Amino acid sequence: MTWRIVHIKESDSLNLKLDNLEILKKGQKYHIPLADISMVIIESNSTITTNLLARFSKYNIALIVCDNKYLPTGLFLNYGNYHRCGKRSQEQLTWDDAIKQLMWQNIVGQKISNQIQFAKYKGIDDNRLDIMIGLYQQLKPGDETNREGHVAKVYFNSLYGMEFTRDTDDLANIAMNYGYAVIRAAIARLTVGQGLMTMLGVFHCNEYNSFNLVDDLMEPFRPLMDYWIDKEILSQFNYLSYQSRLKIIEFLHQPMQYKSTKSTVDQVMLKYVNSFVKAMNERNENAIHNIALSDFIEVGR
Repeated sequence: MTWRIVHIKESDSLNLKLDNLEILKKGQKYHIPLADISMVIIESNSTITTNLLARFSKYNIALIVCDNKYLPTGLFLNYGNYHRCGKRSQEQLTWDDAIKQLMWQNIVGQKISNQIQFAKYKGIDDNRLDIMIGLYQQLKPGDETNREGHVAKVYFNSLYGMEFTRDTDDLANIAMNYGYAVIRAAIARLTVGQGLMTMLGVFHCNEYNSFNLVDDLMEPFRPLMDYWIDKEILSQFNYLSYQSRLKIIEFLHQPMQYKSTKSTVDQVMLKYVNSFVKAMNERNENAIHNIALSDFIEVGR
Protein backbone atom coordinates (compact mmCIF):
# COMPACT_ATOMS: atom_id res chain seq x y z
CA MET A 1 0.00 0.00 0.00
CA THR A 2 1.26 3.47 -0.85
CA TRP A 3 1.79 5.66 2.17
CA ARG A 4 4.51 8.26 1.60
CA ILE A 5 3.73 11.91 0.89
CA VAL A 6 6.93 13.49 -0.46
CA HIS A 7 7.22 17.23 0.13
CA ILE A 8 10.02 18.86 -1.87
CA LYS A 9 10.86 22.39 -0.81
CA GLU A 10 14.00 22.90 -2.89
CA SER A 11 15.76 20.64 -5.37
CA ASP A 12 17.77 20.87 -8.56
CA SER A 13 15.92 18.10 -10.39
CA LEU A 14 13.56 15.15 -10.06
CA ASN A 15 14.37 12.08 -12.14
CA LEU A 16 13.40 8.45 -12.64
CA LYS A 17 15.98 5.93 -11.44
CA LEU A 18 15.05 2.24 -11.62
CA ASP A 19 11.46 2.74 -10.44
CA ASN A 20 12.60 5.19 -7.80
CA LEU A 21 12.09 8.91 -7.46
CA GLU A 22 15.58 10.40 -7.57
CA ILE A 23 15.89 13.84 -5.97
CA LEU A 24 19.04 15.81 -6.74
CA LYS A 25 19.59 18.50 -4.13
CA LYS A 26 22.81 20.45 -3.52
CA GLY A 27 24.93 17.71 -5.04
CA GLN A 28 23.27 14.93 -3.03
CA LYS A 29 20.99 12.24 -4.45
CA TYR A 30 18.03 10.81 -2.56
CA HIS A 31 15.99 7.81 -3.73
CA ILE A 32 12.42 6.84 -2.77
CA PRO A 33 10.64 3.78 -4.22
CA LEU A 34 7.69 4.88 -6.37
CA ALA A 35 5.64 1.98 -5.03
CA ASP A 36 5.68 3.66 -1.60
CA ILE A 37 4.51 7.09 -2.77
CA SER A 38 0.92 8.36 -2.92
CA MET A 39 1.58 12.06 -3.44
CA VAL A 40 4.43 14.45 -4.30
CA ILE A 41 4.23 18.17 -3.45
CA ILE A 42 6.73 20.48 -5.16
CA GLU A 43 7.63 24.01 -4.09
CA SER A 44 10.20 26.46 -5.51
CA ASN A 45 12.14 25.85 -8.72
CA SER A 46 12.71 22.26 -9.78
CA THR A 47 12.95 20.44 -13.08
CA ILE A 48 11.17 17.13 -13.64
CA THR A 49 11.56 14.63 -16.47
CA THR A 50 8.71 13.38 -18.65
CA ASN A 51 9.83 9.80 -17.92
CA LEU A 52 9.19 10.43 -14.24
CA LEU A 53 5.79 11.99 -14.93
CA ALA A 54 4.81 8.96 -17.01
CA ARG A 55 5.82 6.64 -14.17
CA PHE A 56 3.89 8.79 -11.68
CA SER A 57 0.84 8.12 -13.84
CA LYS A 58 1.49 4.38 -13.89
CA TYR A 59 1.75 4.26 -10.09
CA ASN A 60 -1.22 6.63 -9.58
CA ILE A 61 0.96 9.18 -7.79
CA ALA A 62 -0.63 12.62 -7.51
CA LEU A 63 1.73 15.53 -8.19
CA ILE A 64 0.87 18.91 -6.63
CA VAL A 65 2.68 22.03 -7.86
CA CYS A 66 2.72 25.10 -5.59
CA ASP A 67 3.02 28.77 -6.53
CA ASN A 68 5.46 31.34 -5.13
CA LYS A 69 3.24 31.74 -2.06
CA TYR A 70 3.52 27.98 -1.41
CA LEU A 71 -0.16 27.39 -2.16
CA PRO A 72 -1.12 24.43 -4.38
CA THR A 73 -1.97 25.65 -7.86
CA GLY A 74 -1.65 22.60 -10.16
CA LEU A 75 -2.45 18.89 -10.02
CA PHE A 76 -1.18 16.04 -12.20
CA LEU A 77 -3.06 12.71 -12.14
CA ASN A 78 -3.03 9.43 -14.01
CA TYR A 79 -5.38 8.87 -16.93
CA GLY A 80 -7.28 5.68 -17.74
CA ASN A 81 -5.24 3.21 -15.68
CA TYR A 82 -8.22 1.62 -13.94
CA HIS A 83 -8.56 -1.91 -15.31
CA ARG A 84 -12.26 -1.53 -16.18
CA CYS A 85 -12.46 2.19 -16.84
CA GLY A 86 -14.89 1.76 -19.76
CA LYS A 87 -17.37 -0.18 -17.62
CA ARG A 88 -17.00 2.30 -14.75
CA SER A 89 -17.63 5.22 -17.11
CA GLN A 90 -20.79 3.57 -18.44
CA GLU A 91 -22.00 3.01 -14.89
CA GLN A 92 -21.34 6.63 -13.99
CA LEU A 93 -23.29 7.85 -17.01
CA THR A 94 -26.38 5.91 -15.87
CA TRP A 95 -26.59 7.67 -12.50
CA ASP A 96 -29.88 9.57 -12.65
CA ASP A 97 -30.85 12.83 -10.98
CA ALA A 98 -32.88 11.17 -8.23
CA ILE A 99 -29.97 9.18 -6.79
CA LYS A 100 -27.64 12.15 -7.26
CA GLN A 101 -29.93 14.39 -5.20
CA LEU A 102 -30.25 11.80 -2.44
CA MET A 103 -26.49 11.24 -2.42
CA TRP A 104 -25.80 14.96 -2.18
CA GLN A 105 -28.20 15.20 0.76
CA ASN A 106 -26.19 12.45 2.46
CA ILE A 107 -22.76 13.90 1.64
CA VAL A 108 -23.51 17.50 2.53
CA GLY A 109 -25.38 16.27 5.60
CA GLN A 110 -22.18 14.60 6.76
CA LYS A 111 -20.30 17.86 6.25
CA ILE A 112 -22.84 19.92 8.20
CA SER A 113 -22.95 17.34 10.98
CA ASN A 114 -19.17 17.56 11.30
CA GLN A 115 -19.30 21.36 11.32
CA ILE A 116 -21.81 21.19 14.18
CA GLN A 117 -19.55 18.74 16.03
CA PHE A 118 -16.55 21.03 15.65
CA ALA A 119 -18.58 24.08 16.71
CA LYS A 120 -19.64 22.20 19.85
CA TYR A 121 -16.02 21.20 20.46
CA LYS A 122 -15.03 24.88 20.29
CA GLY A 123 -17.80 25.81 22.70
CA ILE A 124 -19.66 28.31 20.54
CA ASP A 125 -22.86 29.91 21.81
CA ASP A 126 -25.84 27.53 22.17
CA ASN A 127 -28.08 29.87 20.21
CA ARG A 128 -25.79 29.67 17.20
CA LEU A 129 -25.57 25.90 17.57
CA ASP A 130 -29.36 25.74 17.57
CA ILE A 131 -29.43 27.73 14.33
CA MET A 132 -27.01 25.29 12.68
CA ILE A 133 -28.94 22.27 13.95
CA GLY A 134 -32.21 23.77 12.72
CA LEU A 135 -30.75 24.36 9.26
CA TYR A 136 -29.37 20.80 9.22
CA GLN A 137 -32.83 19.43 10.00
CA GLN A 138 -34.23 21.34 7.00
CA LEU A 139 -31.82 19.67 4.56
CA LYS A 140 -33.58 18.18 1.52
CA PRO A 141 -32.46 16.03 -1.45
CA GLY A 142 -30.18 18.10 -3.66
CA ASP A 143 -30.08 20.80 -0.93
CA GLU A 144 -32.36 22.90 -3.09
CA THR A 145 -32.69 25.57 -0.35
CA ASN A 146 -28.90 25.86 0.12
CA ARG A 147 -28.84 24.87 3.78
CA GLU A 148 -25.11 24.18 3.30
CA GLY A 149 -24.38 27.82 2.49
CA HIS A 150 -26.45 29.15 5.38
CA VAL A 151 -24.76 26.76 7.84
CA ALA A 152 -21.32 27.74 6.53
CA LYS A 153 -21.94 31.43 7.25
CA VAL A 154 -23.03 30.75 10.83
CA TYR A 155 -20.20 28.23 11.28
CA PHE A 156 -17.31 30.44 10.15
CA ASN A 157 -18.64 33.58 11.84
CA SER A 158 -19.04 31.63 15.08
CA LEU A 159 -15.47 30.33 14.92
CA TYR A 160 -13.60 33.37 13.64
CA GLY A 161 -15.82 36.39 14.26
CA MET A 162 -18.62 38.24 12.52
CA GLU A 163 -16.25 40.12 10.21
CA PHE A 164 -14.68 36.90 8.91
CA THR A 165 -15.13 35.85 5.28
CA ARG A 166 -13.37 33.16 3.27
CA ASP A 167 -11.77 35.89 1.15
CA THR A 168 -9.69 37.53 3.88
CA ASP A 169 -5.91 37.12 3.79
CA ASP A 170 -5.24 35.72 7.27
CA LEU A 171 -3.61 32.58 8.60
CA ALA A 172 -6.89 30.73 9.14
CA ASN A 173 -7.93 31.20 5.52
CA ILE A 174 -4.49 30.54 4.07
CA ALA A 175 -4.13 27.36 6.13
CA MET A 176 -7.61 26.18 5.15
CA ASN A 177 -6.92 26.84 1.48
CA TYR A 178 -3.73 24.79 1.71
CA GLY A 179 -5.40 22.01 3.70
CA TYR A 180 -8.42 21.79 1.42
CA ALA A 181 -6.12 21.60 -1.61
CA VAL A 182 -4.33 18.63 0.00
CA ILE A 183 -7.67 16.90 0.63
CA ARG A 184 -8.79 17.65 -2.93
CA ALA A 185 -5.65 16.13 -4.40
CA ALA A 186 -5.94 13.02 -2.23
CA ILE A 187 -9.60 12.48 -3.18
CA ALA A 188 -8.82 13.19 -6.86
CA ARG A 189 -6.10 10.53 -6.85
CA LEU A 190 -8.49 7.95 -5.36
CA THR A 191 -11.32 8.94 -7.69
CA VAL A 192 -9.34 8.46 -10.89
CA GLY A 193 -7.89 5.31 -9.36
CA GLN A 194 -11.44 3.93 -9.36
CA GLY A 195 -11.93 4.80 -13.03
CA LEU A 196 -14.39 7.62 -12.33
CA MET A 197 -14.71 10.70 -14.52
CA THR A 198 -13.86 13.55 -12.18
CA MET A 199 -15.72 16.19 -14.19
CA LEU A 200 -19.13 14.50 -13.71
CA GLY A 201 -20.33 15.35 -10.21
CA VAL A 202 -23.48 14.49 -8.32
CA PHE A 203 -24.01 18.14 -7.31
CA HIS A 204 -21.17 20.30 -8.60
CA CYS A 205 -21.65 20.76 -12.34
CA ASN A 206 -19.48 23.74 -13.34
CA GLU A 207 -18.64 23.34 -17.02
CA TYR A 208 -15.19 24.84 -16.39
CA ASN A 209 -14.33 22.51 -13.48
CA SER A 210 -12.54 19.25 -14.23
CA PHE A 211 -13.04 18.07 -10.64
CA ASN A 212 -16.76 18.42 -9.94
CA LEU A 213 -17.03 14.91 -8.47
CA VAL A 214 -13.93 15.43 -6.33
CA ASP A 215 -15.40 18.64 -4.95
CA ASP A 216 -18.53 16.66 -4.04
CA LEU A 217 -16.72 13.84 -2.31
CA MET A 218 -14.27 15.93 -0.28
CA GLU A 219 -16.98 17.89 1.57
CA PRO A 220 -17.26 15.74 4.75
CA PHE A 221 -13.49 15.97 5.28
CA ARG A 222 -13.35 19.77 5.35
CA PRO A 223 -14.44 20.13 9.02
CA LEU A 224 -11.86 17.48 9.97
CA MET A 225 -9.19 19.68 8.40
CA ASP A 226 -10.67 22.70 10.20
CA TYR A 227 -10.20 20.84 13.50
CA TRP A 228 -6.63 19.82 12.57
CA ILE A 229 -5.70 23.39 11.59
CA ASP A 230 -7.22 24.80 14.77
CA LYS A 231 -5.35 22.26 16.89
CA GLU A 232 -1.98 22.15 15.15
CA ILE A 233 -1.58 25.41 13.21
CA LEU A 234 -3.50 28.37 14.62
CA SER A 235 -2.31 27.68 18.17
CA GLN A 236 1.36 27.28 17.23
CA PHE A 237 2.21 29.37 14.14
CA ASN A 238 1.88 33.00 13.10
CA TYR A 239 2.13 32.40 9.36
CA LEU A 240 2.15 29.51 6.89
CA SER A 241 5.73 28.46 7.51
CA TYR A 242 7.50 25.43 6.07
CA GLN A 243 6.94 23.50 9.29
CA SER A 244 3.25 24.43 9.35
CA ARG A 245 2.82 23.23 5.77
CA LEU A 246 4.37 19.90 6.69
CA LYS A 247 2.03 19.67 9.67
CA ILE A 248 -1.02 20.25 7.46
CA ILE A 249 0.14 17.51 5.08
CA GLU A 250 0.49 15.12 8.05
CA PHE A 251 -3.31 15.25 8.35
CA LEU A 252 -3.61 12.46 5.77
CA HIS A 253 -1.60 10.07 7.95
CA GLN A 254 -3.40 10.76 11.21
CA PRO A 255 -5.24 7.90 12.92
CA MET A 256 -8.98 7.65 12.37
CA GLN A 257 -11.60 5.10 13.31
CA TYR A 258 -13.22 3.16 10.50
CA LYS A 259 -16.17 1.14 11.78
CA SER A 260 -14.57 -1.16 14.38
CA THR A 261 -10.96 -0.78 13.24
CA LYS A 262 -8.28 1.87 13.61
CA SER A 263 -7.11 3.26 10.29
CA THR A 264 -5.62 6.48 8.90
CA VAL A 265 -7.35 9.39 7.17
CA ASP A 266 -6.02 8.49 3.71
CA GLN A 267 -7.07 4.85 4.14
CA VAL A 268 -10.54 5.94 5.27
CA MET A 269 -10.73 8.17 2.18
CA LEU A 270 -10.13 5.12 -0.04
CA LYS A 271 -12.83 3.10 1.70
CA TYR A 272 -15.17 6.08 1.53
CA VAL A 273 -14.69 6.50 -2.25
CA ASN A 274 -15.19 2.75 -2.76
CA SER A 275 -18.40 2.87 -0.71
CA PHE A 276 -19.61 5.84 -2.77
CA VAL A 277 -19.25 3.88 -6.02
CA LYS A 278 -21.12 0.93 -4.52
CA ALA A 279 -23.86 3.19 -3.16
CA MET A 280 -24.41 4.91 -6.50
CA ASN A 281 -24.51 1.69 -8.50
CA GLU A 282 -26.89 0.08 -5.99
CA ARG A 283 -28.99 3.26 -5.81
CA ASN A 284 -28.71 3.29 -2.03
CA GLU A 285 -27.34 6.61 -0.78
CA ASN A 286 -27.06 5.25 2.76
CA ALA A 287 -24.47 2.67 1.69
CA ILE A 288 -21.76 5.35 1.57
CA HIS A 289 -19.49 5.34 4.61
CA ASN A 290 -20.26 8.05 7.14
CA ILE A 291 -17.32 10.40 7.83
CA ALA A 292 -17.61 11.62 11.42
CA LEU A 293 -15.38 14.18 13.13
CA SER A 294 -15.72 12.17 16.35
CA ASP A 295 -13.99 9.21 14.67
CA PHE A 296 -11.04 11.52 14.03
CA ILE A 297 -10.93 13.32 17.38
CA GLU A 298 -11.44 10.37 19.70
CA VAL A 299 -8.94 7.98 18.13
CA GLY A 300 -6.29 10.71 18.06
CA ARG A 301 -6.44 11.34 21.82
